[in-house]
Amino acid sequence: MPDLDIALLRSFIAVSRAGSIRSAAVRIGRTQSAVSLQIKRLEAIVGEQLFHRTGSGIAPTAAGERFFSGAERILAAHDDTLEEIRSEGVRGSIVFGCPEDYLTAFFPDLLGRYGAAHPGVEIEFICLPTVELQPLLQRRRIDLALVSLPNSAQSEDIIRYEPLVWIASARVPALLHDPALPLALSAPATLDHQEARRALDAAGMSYRIAHASNGLAGLLAIARSGLAISVATRAAVPDDLAIVTESLPPLPDIGVSLAYASARPSRAIRSFGAFVSSSLKSA
Repeated sequence: MPDLDIALLRSFIAVSRAGSIRSAAVRIGRTQSAVSLQIKRLEAIVGEQLFHRTGSGIAPTAAGERFFSGAERILAAHDDTLEEIRSEGVRGSIVFGCPEDYLTAFFPDLLGRYGAAHPGVEIEFICLPTVELQPLLQRRRIDLALVSLPNSAQSEDIIRYEPLVWIASARVPALLHDPALPLALSAPATLDHQEARRALDAAGMSYRIAHASNGLAGLLAIARSGLAISVATRAAVPDDLAIVTESLPPLPDIGVSLAYASARPSRAIRSFGAFVSSSLKSA
């Protein structure tokens, strides 16, 4: 049986995560035709079809899903071994998932410091709410992610707690006198949406979902317009918006945690995860 080629495994992992030959080729710096040929060579070696076409690109077959975990372990062990021998510091590529509010609040400074200390690590960001990051982790389309957990989660899983707050264009917005408080919230499955409604229901207050946006930028824009009150983590509230406390029930803290796709992450992933964790604990 032919041996597995590391270059073929690297292309296989890239295609699996990207969901298309074109995106994977850009990510690893090869042409589409070269990546397609590599996938065909790998399928010939393993004797299985590893991908099938979907409406939006390609996805691993059942055999491809089974092969992924082994390929990931081999590639991580290969890269770690070379790094230790070469003594060149941490090298590699990472796909990191993060909700937009955490990215805005914590990562401009954090990324600058990590990049200066580890120039050999390339980081690709996927910016989505926790509910959309979790399936990507399960399918190993991303390597690790910063996710939100309810404050009832196990404390050992929590890096830090972030207060949720009501935000508006003024500290005492006129909207508080509306018969039904107009809200701008993210998707119903997100923690901020659920906690906002839970708090208002418990307080017996009338409200309506006047606007919706899955992105922080959209929620902030609506709050600035004065058309609705929204919810955000306190660390992500910009200076031009006010935190509203009068006449509204308090919101809980939510936990911030790191989740890994693999039980055996590469050295680069471990390095970045440890740096994020220590930075957020001390922030």
